[in-house]
Amino acid sequence: MSTIAATSIAAPQPKSGASTREWIAVLAGMIGAFMAILNIQITNASLLDIEGGIGTGVDNGAWISTSYLIGEIVVIPLTAYFSNVFSFRRYILVNSVLFPLFSIGCAFAHDLGTMIVLRGLQGFAGGVLIPMAFTMVLTKLPKHQQPLGLAAFALSVTFAPAIGPTIGGYLTENYGWQTIFFINAIPSAIMAVALALTLDKQPMRLGLLREGDWAGIFSMAIGLSALQTVLEEGNKEDWFSSPFIVKLSIVAFVFLVAFIWIELTVEKPLVKLRLLKQRNFGIGVAVNVLVGVALFGTVYILPQYLGQVQRYNAEQIGNVLAWTGLPQLLLIPLVPMMMKRFDARYIGFLGISIFAISCFMNITLSADTAGDQFWIPNIVRAIGQALVLTPITAITTAGIASSDAAAASGLTNMLRNLGGAVGTATLGTVLTKREQFHSNIIGQSVTLGRDEVRTRLDQLTGYFMQHGVSDHAVAAQKAVVALGQVVKRQALILGFADTFAVIGVVLAIAAVALLLTQKPRAGGGAGAH
Repeated sequence: MSTIAATSIAAPQPKSGASTREWIAVLAGMIGAFMAILNIQITNASLLDIEGGIGTGVDNGAWISTSYLIGEIVVIPLTAYFSNVFSFRRYILVNSVLFPLFSIGCAFAHDLGTMIVLRGLQGFAGGVLIPMAFTMVLTKLPKHQQPLGLAAFALSVTFAPAIGPTIGGYLTENYGWQTIFFINAIPSAIMAVALALTLDKQPMRLGLLREGDWAGIFSMAIGLSALQTVLEEGNKEDWFSSPFIVKLSIVAFVFLVAFIWIELTVEKPLVKLRLLKQRNFGIGVAVNVLVGVALFGTVYILPQYLGQVQRYNAEQIGNVLAWTGLPQLLLIPLVPMMMKRFDARYIGFLGISIFAISCFMNITLSADTAGDQFWIPNIVRAIGQALVLTPITAITTAGIASSDAAAASGLTNMLRNLGGAVGTATLGTVLTKREQFHSNIIGQSVTLGRDEVRTRLDQLTGYFMQHGVSDHAVAAQKAVVALGQVVKRQALILGFADTFAVIGVVLAIAAVALLLTQKPRAGGGAGAH
């Protein structure tokens, strides 16, 4: 596959730097990566409204997000191969056009089935744009300029999830949920025009279809689709108590094991798993996965807390999360300059550590913790995130040759997204289990044998009788229910606090692991130039 991959890579650039034309191509690619990642969170923020709009329930509505993630995670590792078959330029242009078209189609969907199909196709087109943007950084820019390109990519990966709920919430609350599917049109048009004018034309190599690792493609597509579905639906279905989840888990395990075996034995593998043997790449990818858990996890957990505990609407949640995104616009562009002065490993370690601290700042949640109380932790988190992805990516790609850039890009981005899916599913389960744990503990102390409990019930009974309930027995029953709701809410708050602690621990492990890598050469990036 390395000989195939090499054909789609531009020749090494001169030491003086990339041309304006090449920078335009790279930045246009970043628009695609940004929009593709943005679409995950922007839709999640408006999911309840979408479900109401197409007339489906909450349980089935989750497939609106799941189908997009399945399409995205399956296509990412296929991108290197198909970009060689159809040519890099043609493949990215086609998908930069299909992505907004499928998105606009979602706005006109009137039933769940149509929405799921269109979202899956949108994810399949959008997933292409993420690794191709990453590949252009490693192949269009000379080594000393790659940190600038990686900073732009980092901005796409970390800023998009942070700002997504803000945009989604604002549009949904003010203009209706359909509008979130129209915002891709103009940026995608700009991207397509810019790429058409700056990328060199190359012939298609349809003969490569005969040489394709079709067994690997087939096993990977089924295995990843099944795994993604298990991760998205598992907690809701109570995991392995559900026959559906058990069967899907078996399918995922069998096909992913077969996929790994195929990739390690065939002559031209779809995914170059052997790249993981390289120390920096292997450890860097592992760190990327753990960071993916935290990136996607925090964007999942904080909105859940604000919605379930504080009853915020989508726009209010977006306003709180905005403070994790806006500071990154200022900080991420400064990271390449820092990397010229300091070891990238230490910058990454500092960033992950600050990110972890921001999570530990949320382990003292109480009923009074609302939007304003998250301002400082979110600013701290933004500072940490800004220092994370660029140095990690530079370390990960430091020893990767240009001929392996596309393969490395697909593998890195696939595993980071998979880490996010695994993390979100795991954190959802942690939240559920810890809420149950705290509910049992609190419930044991809230008994009629305690004077303060009886006093509180009497107060609540009196309150209900003063507010329209004439029957004392009915008022007493309402008082018991109200006290039970207080216990449930407090247990939920403690469950969220524990979940933030888990994210902090995951990041602490990632920070230590990053120090095990070798120091990259000055400038970082792929070692092809």
